[in-house]
Amino acid sequence: MTSKTPILQLGAEVLRQQAQPVDDFACPEFHKLIETLNETMLEANGVGIAAPQLGASRQILIIASRPTARYPHAPEMPPILMVNPSFKIVDNSLHKDWEGCLSVPGIRALVPRYRAIEVQYQDQQGEPQRLALQDFPARVFQHEFDHLLGLVYLDRVENNQDIIAETEFFKRIAA
Repeated sequence: MTSKTPILQLGAEVLRQQAQPVDDFACPEFHKLIETLNETMLEANGVGIAAPQLGASRQILIIASRPTARYPHAPEMPPILMVNPSFKIVDNSLHKDWEGCLSVPGIRALVPRYRAIEVQYQDQQGEPQRLALQDFPARVFQHEFDHLLGLVYLDRVENNQDIIAETEFFKRIAA
């Protein structure tokens, strides 16, 4: 895989499959996939990416909150690789906010997500980690985690009127 790896688009079969756990942390293909995920996410100006988006049905994701044209108010945080992640809800309240997806270009939607979660995952060496996330980083994690379940953010939309064209979204945030 090169850094110009295409991001699969909605309709690709792997985006609707449950991703498989990673059990071999020494495998060269695993490390190459991580490198490609990171490069592809940065090139696409994404704030997160999951392995199924590159055609790999593996439980691997990266969250990388930072201000971008698509998310101008996102907080800055270093990219975090998460392998075999799971989470528990810390705050049951749901908050609707705008989301887009590198696999669903041109569309934005209001999506309800939990505001605060605690994530358990393995790092690149397979060591267990825990991380508390809230607000935008928690939203990014839940969005990417859905990819591991075979879901996309549009599956979480409560009302079709909450879906808009990205051109309309940019008009709203510019106002």
